[in-house]
Amino acid sequence: MLAGAVKRICPEHYHIVPLDLPDFDITDYDLVCNTLVKVRPDVIMNCAAYTDVDACESERDRAEQVNARGPGNLARAAKLIGARLVHISTDFVFDGEKGLPYVEEDPVNPLSVYAESKASGEKAIVESGLAAYFIVRTSWLYGPGGKNFVDTITRLAKEHDTLRVVSDQVGCPTYTEDLAQALWSLVSLHDTHYGIYHYANEGQCSWYEFAQEIISQLRKKGDSLTVKNTIAIEGKDYPQPAKRPAFSVLSTEKIRQATGIRIPFWQESLKSYIRRNHQ
Repeated sequence: MLAGAVKRICPEHYHIVPLDLPDFDITDYDLVCNTLVKVRPDVIMNCAAYTDVDACESERDRAEQVNARGPGNLARAAKLIGARLVHISTDFVFDGEKGLPYVEEDPVNPLSVYAESKASGEKAIVESGLAAYFIVRTSWLYGPGGKNFVDTITRLAKEHDTLRVVSDQVGCPTYTEDLAQALWSLVSLHDTHYGIYHYANEGQCSWYEFAQEIISQLRKKGDSLTVKNTIAIEGKDYPQPAKRPAFSVLSTEKIRQATGIRIPFWQESLKSYIRRNHQ
């Protein structure tokens, strides 16, 4: 989802060299190094991750390889060739106990294998010796080109009369097109701005409130839905292998100050996505 958005809105003065499996595997340092030495990019934008949060619980080694070792490999290679690295991380590195939006300096305390692997990926970059990096934590991503909550709720709302959605996990949905714009804005900054940033759409909601808004916008658009009731449930009533943070809203003040970007409210971006992709 994100790589597609990054490519779609790439500024004209950049030429993208897309690298992907099976030819390019971020867990293989020699392959990473040899490829990047040949390509000699100015910027490496890492959109690769193992993001199946529940599957990570039973595939710890794969999660560590992709989410921790991979970013470390890219950072070491970036240092070798003098490139800048942009890496995507997650709100899940936090434990959700703070009760206020998380700032970049807050201590991480991952609750799941996925979250641990992503926190380890951040650490690998920081400890690589590479100074020229942007680590961007984001949350609840959706967009064209991949499985996401908006598409799932849209499908279920056309197949069922009742939906049960978790209401005690609060965060912020983020549209991939908005995140991609923010990433390119960071890339345009000079070197005094390197470090960790947070980006999510403005506002906050629970998964239940997110689902309600999706259904409301689909109805306004005139979609034919079968759903009549949306019921709020607690996370314990929808057991999943991986533990999630109860409150993982991200403060975006730092990236706003650094880039001057306007961050749309999540309802506004959801409307854009539905209008463009749910005809």
